[in-house]
Amino acid sequence: MRRWLVYLILIFAFSCKENKMRQTVRPSSKYSIARYGMVTGIKPRKIEYYKQLHARPWPQVLAKIKECNIRNYSIYLQKIEDRYFLFSYFEYTGKDFDSDMKRMAADSMTQRWWKETDPCQLPLAEALKRHRIWTGMEEVFHFE
Repeated sequence: MRRWLVYLILIFAFSCKENKMRQTVRPSSKYSIARYGMVTGIKPRKIEYYKQLHARPWPQVLAKIKECNIRNYSIYLQKIEDRYFLFSYFEYTGKDFDSDMKRMAADSMTQRWWKETDPCQLPLAEALKRHRIWTGMEEVFHFE
C-alpha cells in the first residue's frame, strides 16, 4: 500500500542521499534548513478531490508534520501539455530526518490521510522503477 506525504518524504530522503539533492541552507543558524523539491503526476479525475482534501487538511496530520520538523510545505498543481503534475516544496529543520519520518509514518491518522491521497497520484517512470511515488528535483538556484 502506498503512503502519501510521509512515505513520499521518506522515499525522497533516501533518494536525496543518493543524488546529493539535500541542501543545507543556513548552517550557522540555530537550526539548519534542508530544502526539498519533488514532483509526481496526478490523475485528472482526482484533481478536485485532491484539492478538497488539501483545502481542509486534518489538524492531526498538520500537527504531526510540524512535530516532525517539516516547515514551509507547499504543493503546486500544473498542467504540462496533456498531463497534470504536483510539485512540492518543504523545509526540514530537525536533526534526524530519517527518525522524524519514521515517527510520522507510524502515526495512525497520517496513515489514514495517505489512504485518501495515494490513489490520486501517478508516479513518474523514474519513481515507479524504484517503487516510489515522488521524484526528487535538483535545486539549480536559490536566492534568500
